[in-house]
Amino acid sequence: MAHGLLIHADRDQVGVAVRDLKPGETVTGVYQLSLQETRITVRDAVPLGHKVALRELQTGDTVIEYGEVIGVATQPIAAGEHVHVHNIKSVRWG
Repeated sequence: MAHGLLIHADRDQVGVAVRDLKPGETVTGVYQLSLQETRITVRDAVPLGHKVALRELQTGDTVIEYGEVIGVATQPIAAGEHVHVHNIKSVRWG
C-alpha cells in the first residue's frame, strides 16, 4: 500500500501529505526514522505537502514537526484534520 503521510520524527504530532488527500480517506503514515506505520482517517481535503494532525490538539497546545515545536494551535484540531495557517500560529514568525 502506498503511504499517504510522511512523519519526520517519532514525537511529531503532524504528518505531511505525500499526495493530495480526500476527506474520509484512511491513509497510512510512515515514520521516517523508525519506519513504523500508523493509520488515520483524513477529515478535510489536504493538498500535497500540507500537514495532517496525528492526534487531537487543544487551543494553546504546541505543534511538533521534525521533533521540534513549529507552532501553537489557535483552535482545537481533531486527529485527521488539515493543519495550516488557519489553525496554528508559527513560533518562528510570531
